[in-house]
Amino acid sequence: MNNKAIININDIYNKNLNFLIGSGASHGLFPTLELSIMDESGNKQTIETLARHFDVENNHKLKTLLFMYYYKVCIKPALEEDYEYIELLGNKDEVKVMANYQQLIRSILEVLQRRKKFNKRCNIFTTNYDGCIVNAADNILETGDMEFVINDGTNGFLKRYLHAKNFSRFTCDTGVFERHQSDIPQINLVHLHGSIYWSLTDDSISVNYSKSQNKSCYINEDLFPDLEEFSTCLNDSSKTIDDIPDINLVNKDQNAFWDAYNRIPIVNPTKWKFHETVFEEHYYQMLRLLSYELEKPNPVLISFGFSFADEHIRNLIKRSLSNPKLQVFICCFNEVDKKTVSNHFNQFKNVQLITVDDCLNFDAFNNQVFFSTIDKEEQRTSDESSNEI
Repeated sequence: MNNKAIININDIYNKNLNFLIGSGASHGLFPTLELSIMDESGNKQTIETLARHFDVENNHKLKTLLFMYYYKVCIKPALEEDYEYIELLGNKDEVKVMANYQQLIRSILEVLQRRKKFNKRCNIFTTNYDGCIVNAADNILETGDMEFVINDGTNGFLKRYLHAKNFSRFTCDTGVFERHQSDIPQINLVHLHGSIYWSLTDDSISVNYSKSQNKSCYINEDLFPDLEEFSTCLNDSSKTIDDIPDINLVNKDQNAFWDAYNRIPIVNPTKWKFHETVFEEHYYQMLRLLSYELEKPNPVLISFGFSFADEHIRNLIKRSLSNPKLQVFICCFNEVDKKTVSNHFNQFKNVQLITVDDCLNFDAFNNQVFFSTIDKEEQRTSDESSNEI
């Protein structure tokens, strides 16, 4: 590994640090939204683009089949994943995903440790609804070699409830006689698209990471037809949208599926449409939190595994780029992705698109793009020349 990361930690460690993590980070453990099927122009489709196509065509049945597929392939595996057994029973790819999440968290904590007192905090914004980050953090805490707080915005004990105001809190240590104080490094974990661990309790969002508590997210698969032919077509690069098979699905089962699906506390891949006011309010509070963090003095946003297909998040970041002190680093999986993202951000001078010689996967991100290599002399020089945050 090179001793210099592509993102120079010495330039950003003492700034307001934010991360935006998308589904690409969990690839190998959970699938992304990417499909192989093409449109008539030869453009590869995703669940997002295909669902929009069905909306335009007003083809409710095919959209329902697509989301049944999405539930089986993307949501249900996240519901059923047992993180405790990945290291023992997981395959090589699954173990590597969790190891990379731990490496990312450790790098972040090493950066935070070098900051001045009462500024050892950063934010991880994620569109993933899985439990990778919280379980990776828990595994690090179990080792006892790093002290930190992972703040998911909840409070409570046996019952934990989510409130936006909790992201403004931090923990500090005091001596026995309270003669000194020191803050504990803290990572705020903000789920922009919801989480499978959320549920609606009266007028509040409750959070429970126990696998057995996710029953409200399950859908009766007796409603589903045989999706094998449909799934095979979606993942065949020689097929186009016109080749999608016509599978029988009665209206009663369609309606029952959507009634169950709409209770899952996550944002649809197609558009921000909510069926619970409580979730809607919290989602927009989290978007405002992201906007607020990017308006702070000297903010930095590092994006990895995120495609910027979400128009709400993409436009929010574009508006925030009017802050001349904001630095945005966007990690692109390959040159094709870089070209797509460039179409969104090529007019902004404070955006840097990052690629590597090979594909920029999680390994490459941790070992080439972002890792803690702060040189003490460089840190001292940076401290003297930088403004107070």
